[in-house]
Order: sequence, then structure tokens, then C-alpha cells
Amino acid sequence: MSFALEAEGLVKTYGAVRALDGLSLSIPAGGVFGVLGPNGAGKSTLFRIALGLVRPTGGTARLFGAPAGQSSSLRRAGAMIETPRYPPYLTAREVLRMLALESGAGGSADIDYWLERVGLGGAADRKAGTFSVGMKQRLGLAAAFFTRPELVILDEPTSGMDPAGIQEIRALIRDLADKEGVTIILASHQLDEVRRVCDRVAILSKGKLAAEGDVEALTGGKPRLRLTVSPVDKALAVLGDKGQADGANAVLADVLRAETPALIRALVEAGVEITEARWREADLESAYLGALEPKDLVDAR
Repeated sequence: MSFALEAEGLVKTYGAVRALDGLSLSIPAGGVFGVLGPNGAGKSTLFRIALGLVRPTGGTARLFGAPAGQSSSLRRAGAMIETPRYPPYLTAREVLRMLALESGAGGSADIDYWLERVGLGGAADRKAGTFSVGMKQRLGLAAAFFTRPELVILDEPTSGMDPAGIQEIRALIRDLADKEGVTIILASHQLDEVRRVCDRVAILSKGKLAAEGDVEALTGGKPRLRLTVSPVDKALAVLGDKGQADGANAVLADVLRAETPALIRALVEAGVEITEARWREADLESAYLGALEPKDLVDAR
């Protein structure tokens, strides 16, 4: 297996602050990989080291096997780290033309095509200073993609966008990964977005890797029936190894939808009162919160 980004024992300190604390992570080439964690977990620091923007205090990082920050690896990558900022007096087309010249792409960059693809075709000649936050994000995405890199790192790519815009960008990301073979590493606080668009996920906590794996595996892979019941212990006795307590007055049942009527009858016959029954879809939030330490839970919320 080839890897797009590898970190081995990566450490980064800022004075007394330890942003990365021996992080080791291998992100495979191909598909969409999500990086989750509360503020201060080390996501942006990892990306900045990978792109050569800051030097690690210890450990190593590599892009496609080459040391991070080398020109040979950077030519293969595009990125949008945090909220993009551009000269307010330049139009969207001029911004990309300037970046094309700086990157050496020059006239080979299809600027109009990428502005159209991120939904800015009608605003190509508007000055960047007049753009909303969501429009600036779109321009940042065009800047990340328009040199056609093999790897793109995106930090909160849909921040400031409306639901329709989020769906558009989600579709674009999946299209680039599935049809054009671009590896995309995506950091986001929107767990639903990550669940819908990513193939694999890593959860960072205090600069370390807390959990990593397929999205389906981390979420349990299938929906479960949540029942608000009384008493809980009697409901769990009926469910056996298919049941799990979920708070003080509810249980989760690992059953098929077709088994629901028989299960409810069995609970009622056993003297269990049911006040609510609903299906809970595969839940990345539970995996995310379960991987964090108590202090991180406060920060995440």
C-alpha cells in the first residue's frame, strides 16, 4: 500500500504547549480521509508540518515517501488551511492567475473551468474583497484544486456555506476522489459531513492519535433501535446480548427492522413500559466522543 501522508513520532511544541505529542499516523493514497478532533488537538499543526510551513520539534513527516516540505513533494499537493485570505482588490480570476504564476503552472491552469466547478463562474470578475465567507471558501477550494495535485489537504472546507453549498462541495470532493484519483485529507468539526464524505477517519486528542479506522467500523456499521423504557434492567434482560444501556432510561437494541414488532411485544409482555422507539443511524459522534479524554470533551462541546 502506498501512503500520501505519514507521520512518525511527530512532536511540535510552542513554548510550554505541546501541539503534537508523538503522533504516528499513516494516511493511504486514494479516497477521502477525515481528521477529527477538538480545537487544540493538533490537526492544523499536522497539516502545517506536512506542507513545510512549520518545522517539527521531533519525529518525521513524509508526503508520498518524500520528506515533508521538499519541493518534490509540495508540487504534488494542494491545500486550504483555515480561512483563505486574498488581496481584496483582485478579482477571483486574477487571484488564480497570480497563484498560477507563483506555482509555475502559468497558462496551463484552467482557471475558468475551476471557478465554474466550485460555483464561482458568475463571480469570476468580482473583487475578492466583496466575497462572503462561503465564497472565499469556494475560491480557496479552486486555488487548492486548479493545479490538479495528487493530494489535497482541506481544513474546514465548508465553513460559512449554506446547506446547498455544503452538498455541492461534498459532491465535488467525492467526484475528485472517485473519478480522478485525488487523495483528499479533510479536517472538519461537522461530524455528519465527515460521515457522509470520508472513507476513513482519524481522531486526534491532545496531539496524539486516539482512534483510526473505516468510518463504517467506527460507527458500528448499522443503525440500532433506541427505546426509552422503564425499567431499564428488565428491558436489558429481555434483549440479552443484543441490548445496551443508553443513559438512565433508554436502551439500544441490535436488531433488524423486521424484528422490531416481535421485540416490542416481548418487552410489553415482560412488563416493560415503552414511551419512545426510534432508529438511530450509524453514529460517528459516539465514536468521536468516546475517543476523547474528559478535558477534551469540554473543549469539543
